[in-house]
Amino acid sequence: MPVTVLVILLFLAFIFASGIKIVRPVEVGIIEFLGKFSRSAGAGFNWIFPGLQTMRKVNITERRVDIDPQSIITKDKLNAEVDGVVYYRVIDAKKAIYEVNNFELSVPSLAKTTLRAVIGKMTLTEANENRDTINDEVEKILDIEISKWGINVVRVELQRIEPPPDVQDAMNQVVKAENEKIAALDLATAIETKADGERRAEIKKAEGIAAAIRLKADADGDAIKTVNEAAERYFVGNAQLLKRLETVSEALRNNTKIIVPADSDLVNVIGELAGTTIPIKRP
Repeated sequence: MPVTVLVILLFLAFIFASGIKIVRPVEVGIIEFLGKFSRSAGAGFNWIFPGLQTMRKVNITERRVDIDPQSIITKDKLNAEVDGVVYYRVIDAKKAIYEVNNFELSVPSLAKTTLRAVIGKMTLTEANENRDTINDEVEKILDIEISKWGINVVRVELQRIEPPPDVQDAMNQVVKAENEKIAALDLATAIETKADGERRAEIKKAEGIAAAIRLKADADGDAIKTVNEAAERYFVGNAQLLKRLETVSEALRNNTKIIVPADSDLVNVIGELAGTTIPIKRP
């Protein structure tokens, strides 16, 4: 009896240990009884009847899957090499198990097909210029399709759109030409700005010269006026004498050398040059 009881106890212990299932917090367990859905198991300790019940665990955290590179014919009949990534999360483990056969393979496959359908409606240029639009459109369509599987699409990211090599070369030439055009416009603007600055400087310079000429003319006019007033006052009837004095003044202004005798007065010499006699008072 003791041996039989021991065997029974060991068998029961084995059965109990075999039925222990630990579910992590990032998982949901799907328990089946003889192949039929029985219940969902939450995180922590769970026990099933070995042989009669089975458990399948489903990860419910966000997943990242690659959309394999594929060649897509765009609206303008060009072949573009395209790939991307999809981020999704299982929100209903039961549907993910029973509504689709192997959702882990089905999601990237459907994403690949959806991406081809969306980009196929665009030209290559439109696809390159509207990546965010493509991401949003693929995410929207894909989310509708796989929501019935209990899966939610978090986001879609288009990684690469590569045109054929000859088209890429042509696009590079266009970009180069645009850059050269912009550089030429910048250079022309700089030259125009410089020329405008120089023109303004010349105008300012000319205005300064003109102002100086006007000032000199005004000064000369004032001098002439002063001379005329003096001539009218002191040299009435002596125009010839005034002319001689002006000649002497001009000669002295031009640094003309005058030899003065040792026994002569400088004032008398200047008077002789002017044709007049200047009285000198001596002490």
